[in-house]
Amino acid sequence: MLWRRNLFAPLAALALAVTASAGAGTAAAATDTTAVAAASSAASPTASAADDFGAPGPYATAVEVGAITTLYYPRDIADSDRRHPVIVWGNGTGGVPLVYRDLMLHWASQGFVVAAANTPMSNLGISMRASIDMLTGRNADRGSIFFDRVDLEHIGASGHSQGGAAAIVVGSDPRIDTILPIQPGPLANINAVRVPALLLAGQRDSIVFPALVKAFYNAADHIPALYGEVRGADHFTVVGDPGPFAAPTTAWFRAQLMGDRAAGAQFFGPGCGICTDTATWSDVRRNNLALSVPAATP
Repeated sequence: MLWRRNLFAPLAALALAVTASAGAGTAAAATDTTAVAAASSAASPTASAADDFGAPGPYATAVEVGAITTLYYPRDIADSDRRHPVIVWGNGTGGVPLVYRDLMLHWASQGFVVAAANTPMSNLGISMRASIDMLTGRNADRGSIFFDRVDLEHIGASGHSQGGAAAIVVGSDPRIDTILPIQPGPLANINAVRVPALLLAGQRDSIVFPALVKAFYNAADHIPALYGEVRGADHFTVVGDPGPFAAPTTAWFRAQLMGDRAAGAQFFGPGCGICTDTATWSDVRRNNLALSVPAATP
């Protein structure tokens, strides 16, 4: 467990620093066992072009901090005219959802309900699965703002470091439709996953070396799998401002969970967008099953 010990201290310190600087954006009043934050983003419906996946989406966002799960979601979800897909998230060792707040809010602004497990030790994926159970209950509760507004037929799993390994672990759950592990730790078995995978590494990651992420990719010859190595990224580039991770992760989930064809073209077909973007990527690989996926139907 050496990688866990090496990662715990910097992530825990960073969590405290982000907490201190976040201010009123995450302050909340307790209601039973749940604390609810007011709207934390006011993105305009015209804030981004349809194919600018790194720009804020059309939804203002809100945060709900519970005992097990922190939810990031479209603020007016109760009045939405659609059901919103789900992303379950696992933190790195010693981390909390607040550490990844900017990425969670970005996904929520794009129309996703993000259920981030509060645990700093997420590898087993227990809290991530519990998040799906919780949202299933909230979606069926007529008194909930989430009543009939959660798309439980389209669920993705993601996470960073130890949480990236958890995304792979949870990927064996039949309710999961795709996984997106970010710099995943080694304690997972991708052979149990039966859904498409985008595995992200950092070129300069000295904690989870790119070779470790490539090992998962190489083992994933039974599913459509892609490997993307973010140029110049270290292990903590995704923390705080997610920078180069925001656009591709959003595009992947829009393609896989929303059927967005423009987003799918970033990964599939002969015009694969990430395959030619050498400014963002130092290495991109697609296995044979991914190569057989047409861009129009990711």
